[in-house]
Amino acid sequence: MNVPEDLKYTKEHEWCRLKGNRAVIGITDHAQDQLGDIVYVELPEVGDPVKKGESFGVVESTKAVSELFAPVTGKVVEVNDPLSDAPESINEDPYEEGWMIQVELSDPKEVESLLDAAGYQKFLAEEEPG
Repeated sequence: MNVPEDLKYTKEHEWCRLKGNRAVIGITDHAQDQLGDIVYVELPEVGDPVKKGESFGVVESTKAVSELFAPVTGKVVEVNDPLSDAPESINEDPYEEGWMIQVELSDPKEVESLLDAAGYQKFLAEEEPG
């Protein structure tokens, strides 16, 4: 499972890449693998507020419909619009082409509460049965 060292993670399987006062957000390689083929994604609009731990969208796959949970609080400043026509990009490249939204952080210290790569890998190991 691909878990890049430079990202932060949530236990809901979202990742967060910091770029100054912005956070780029998507779902992890583990999440896309568990979901299977992603066929639809619903994301917020630019200017919409998001709040840490609350839903900001939905991803639908051939297996399930799952809510997306914001890892940080802030305002949406960019949306990956090409995903609406090519949601499979999330399966193919979850950490680059498959990013979902960019949020201008209202409290950059929130990022400190997220898991680092080692912490996320440990969480995944504990979550796996057997």
